[in-house]
Amino acid sequence: MAEEKTFPMTLEGKEKLETELEDLKTNKRSEVIDRIKVARSFGDLSENSEYESAKDEQSFVEGRIKEIDHMLNYAEIIDSDAIDKNEVAVGKSVTFQEDDDDPETYQIVGAAEADPFSGKISNESPIAKGLIGHKLGDQVEIETPAGKMSVKIVEVK
Repeated sequence: MAEEKTFPMTLEGKEKLETELEDLKTNKRSEVIDRIKVARSFGDLSENSEYESAKDEQSFVEGRIKEIDHMLNYAEIIDSDAIDKNEVAVGKSVTFQEDDDDPETYQIVGAAEADPFSGKISNESPIAKGLIGHKLGDQVEIETPAGKMSVKIVEVK
């Protein structure tokens, strides 16, 4: 039997997924069921776009519930405090600089909680893969889809 993939995440990320799951099960699910009931009352379902829309949303909600359940069942909580304070790891924020460019700061999180627009990158991203395991002050070569980049780690928190 194949080994199940684990989902590394911070405690904060796990709690956020648990909150989303609870909302989907208690609120969203019943809202969608109510929408389906209302749409059914309009008659002929074959030409009822509101019914189709509600069924599509129901499918999305149920799929998301299954996805979150699966991630939580195989969650691996990363305790970044157990790792050397100067070492880049999941759960830590890292600031790095390429040549004379402005420094960039990201928190490395599990794929389930990645949100690049708020500074959280997946541990599976090329940048995170290249930085994990390195320490403050290291010069690191990172292979990205856009080509190689050489960065210096200037801060790890």
